[in-house]
Amino acid sequence: MSEGVVDRSASREWVDRAVQLIEADSQRSADTHLLRYPLPPEWGVQLYLKDESTHITGSLKHRLARSLFLYAICNGWVRADTPIIEASSGSTAVSEAYFAKLLGLDFVAVMPRSTSPAKVALIEAQGGRCHFVDRPPEIYTEARRLAAELGGHYMDQFTHAERATDWRGNNNIAESIFTQLQLEEHPIPEWIVVGAGTGGTSATVGRYIRYRRHRTRLAVVDPENSAFYGGYETGSVDYTTGMPSRIEGIGRPRVEPSFVGQVVDRMIRVPDAASIAAMRHASEALGRRVGGSTGTNLWGAFGLIAAMIADGRRGSVVTLLCDGGERYAGTYFDDDWVAGEGLDLAGPAATLEEFTATGRWRA
Repeated sequence: MSEGVVDRSASREWVDRAVQLIEADSQRSADTHLLRYPLPPEWGVQLYLKDESTHITGSLKHRLARSLFLYAICNGWVRADTPIIEASSGSTAVSEAYFAKLLGLDFVAVMPRSTSPAKVALIEAQGGRCHFVDRPPEIYTEARRLAAELGGHYMDQFTHAERATDWRGNNNIAESIFTQLQLEEHPIPEWIVVGAGTGGTSATVGRYIRYRRHRTRLAVVDPENSAFYGGYETGSVDYTTGMPSRIEGIGRPRVEPSFVGQVVDRMIRVPDAASIAAMRHASEALGRRVGGSTGTNLWGAFGLIAAMIADGRRGSVVTLLCDGGERYAGTYFDDDWVAGEGLDLAGPAATLEEFTATGRWRA
């Protein structure tokens, strides 16, 4: 090499192979199903669930992890020997551990020491390692510190989620929903309902709706203790609650950088008891267990459907089945755990029963 020239092109071979491996994995998994939720046909409203539990790592976060890895690799931040660090104790860490293993990279999830053994086991089963902190707010700074110490890359899902996905199309979740609805009675839904954890999914859906000039509106549901509702209501990106959400996968103690409130048409605050009651209600209706965040989504969707029925409007509503309920046998499906959390499901359960029977919503 001549003097005055720096050449790093040798690393391109690994980059090409890494992208090919990720794209091949996506090709093998095809797309997730769009399920019809059982509603009385005389209502004239169809409810669809985008079933993200069928990803190989079992949740909606599989899409996010794939996008984050492609984004980091194509930006030159991740190379053949780069350790991957993430601040996550949930499904994102499980999915990122999977992709790190696929590429032969070390993966470390930084998480609170209080994280359940079941979640730790899921991450370790995918080849990841768990690094614990005593105070939950410390996970961000500790992840950065650990990445610097190891010479690794901090994936930082909460910052990069909204920009890592191509929101114009390229088989993102929004494009997939509208493609799968093409032959349905109401192919352009009145509402799409999602929760926010990083904010990446709501940003992708909201941008895509506007880009394609659809009349669909976007509703974001938010559980107790989460900052997204308060931030949206006040217009403050610095809004905080300082408390973690009990509904795994959604809700944050601060408004995360990836949350784009400007593309959200309506925010709906959902009590945790309502999320769990709706999760259990839907599990019976579908004949399979679904997770807590799916219950949050459905609580919001049911309220919007009831308003459509009251106004005499026909149409469709779409929401997400984020993950399966098997992960929550010891929490949301456990009556002793629910009682220990001080949650009373009787009121929300009565609301759901009345809605199922009459289409009226008295939440």
